Amino acid sequence: MATSNNVIVCINFVAVILSIPIIGSGIWLANEQADSCVQFLQWPVIILGVLILVVALAGCIGAFFRITWLLIVYLVAMLVLVILLVCLVGFVYMVTLRGHGNIEADRAYLQYHMDDFSGFLRRRVRSSFKWDRIRSCISQTNMCAELNQSYRMADDFFNARLTPMQSGCCRPPTRCGYQFVNPTYWIRAFDLAADMDCLQWSNEQTQLCYSCDSCKGGLLANLRKEWKRANVILIITVIVLIVVYLVGCCAFRNAKTEDLFRKYKQGYT
Repeated sequence: MATSNNVIVCINFVAVILSIPIIGSGIWLANEQADSCVQFLQWPVIILGVLILVVALAGCIGAFFRITWLLIVYLVAMLVLVILLVCLVGFVYMVTLRGHGNIEADRAYLQYHMDDFSGFLRRRVRSSFKWDRIRSCISQTNMCAELNQSYRMADDFFNARLTPMQSGCCRPPTRCGYQFVNPTYWIRAFDLAADMDCLQWSNEQTQLCYSCDSCKGGLLANLRKEWKRANVILIITVIVLIVVYLVGCCAFRNAKTEDLFRKYKQGYT
């Protein structure tokens, strides 16, 4: 019994350690540019990580002090949390399948369109109420101002590897035909019928293309990239957590078997 309980304590200690990258992923998302303005995935990830931490600690206590009912609660709760984490991983995978940028002629950066992304992501930015709050958040960043400091010549800018949000929010779409002055100041074209975003562009530094659909597409592309990175960590963590949980179940079963055998021997003697 003591040996199996020690194994359970060690297994739960590993589960405690595994909760750290889950919580860390949520905190990382909360500080990333796109997620800090949208604020959706980071809280479920952080909450799941904290719950796994608490349940694993309860399992450690139950195993160390040989509290059978607490170990049973741990096994049931951890199973539920593992299932929820698997569902979250599957959900993130499905909503980030779509959303590749479009190549433009003579440009190193990509153009992003809302229709390229999953319906779930599009709903994060579609309503004017949601986008007004997100736009206010984006306008407070210095991502566009940084471009003016880095690129002076048009050729340098056109060959730059811009982030999706910089490409969508800091410049007018290429098809609008605007002439480059600097990365955030462009001479207005005569024909603006190519795209509604062409009418949305403003050289006012607090507006730029923040109201454009291309900006929404760029934000979703950034969001997709950040979620996919976080999902890699979650996938690795959940695989190890499942293995740890299965080993814990076997150790608990062995502990119960040892306990029954010990009671049988005591009764026999």
